[in-house]
Amino acid sequence: MAPRSSRGIAPALLCGLSLFLGFPGLVWVQISVPPQSSPHTEAHPCHTCRVLVDSFNKGLERTIRDNFGGGNTAWEEEKLSKYKDSETRLVEVLEGVCSKSDFECHRLLELSEELVESWWFHKQQEAPDLFQWLCSDSLKLCCPSGTFGPSCLPCPGGAERPCGGYGHCEGEGTRGGSGHCDCQAGYGGEACGQCGLGYFEAERNASHLVCSACFGPCARCSGPEESHCLQCKKGWALHHLKCVDIDECGTERASCGADQFCVNTEGSYECRDCAKACLGCMGAGPGRCKKCSPGYQQVGSKCLDVDECETAVCPGENQQCENTEGSYHCICADGYKQMEGICVKEQIPGWLSVASPFPGKGNLTWHQIILPPQ
Repeated sequence: MAPRSSRGIAPALLCGLSLFLGFPGLVWVQISVPPQSSPHTEAHPCHTCRVLVDSFNKGLERTIRDNFGGGNTAWEEEKLSKYKDSETRLVEVLEGVCSKSDFECHRLLELSEELVESWWFHKQQEAPDLFQWLCSDSLKLCCPSGTFGPSCLPCPGGAERPCGGYGHCEGEGTRGGSGHCDCQAGYGGEACGQCGLGYFEAERNASHLVCSACFGPCARCSGPEESHCLQCKKGWALHHLKCVDIDECGTERASCGADQFCVNTEGSYECRDCAKACLGCMGAGPGRCKKCSPGYQQVGSKCLDVDECETAVCPGENQQCENTEGSYHCICADGYKQMEGICVKEQIPGWLSVASPFPGKGNLTWHQIILPPQ
């Protein structure tokens, strides 16, 4: 084989990932880039290997297309035979096999560089499928379709038709995963060979199963009609082959708080808050109270707000009462404002309010002083 070019394959692969330092001699320093956070689960290494091989194959097509394409056919055939399996072509392909931002691809390519070179120069003829040779046989990252796990075991339902064709085998095609079948809506069982909860067999033969939906509240049924129910979903009771709603509010099944009331819904119930006027209630509004909350009083069948302001409840000078729902506030009267805990007359522009002790009393009294114009 011809001497390897000084350009080498590794430097080309580390373009963008390594830094060349201009010290005496050639020194390559690889920069470790932290993995980028992502809301998605990290791809399985088998997926990364598949992406790498797909990109490699596209590079093979590109290098043939870009270098040859018309003209002297005999000359092209001679040159192509030399270029086809050359190191030059391999370097050109590998330089573009990973995008700059695909760090997993770069990392895998660094780990498998010698294997890729070995396949290129020695294994292509006996193992033309690079994905099978590299990802499955050599790196042992992938499994054949329909199998999963370290030993490439068949998925439930068999490798030919994993999960019966009605679901996804977890980890299929990789050396990971549990092999559990994630069945499509309407299908269930270990290999998705049965109809799931709320569905019935509309059609079945040796290789085909059609599951159709039961009538709304039916958990199991013999057909699509309301009268075909065999078992009901939670919150429903079977009565003459029909599912009828259970009124949880009329039984001990409902569990609501002391200041809530129960409302029945189809197949369930809701707990809603009592009115503010109520201490416990039997329904919505101030007319369904068990007792009245503080600040409310019973008037007829309703709990209504007490107007505390009808009595003298604000002791402070220059204060007035403001009634609120279930309570009241003491505020300063019109023309007064709160200052140091008491209500004082609001300043008129050009006047200044000051406090001074009342003679002989030791209390503060407020005076207003005219300020001269500025």
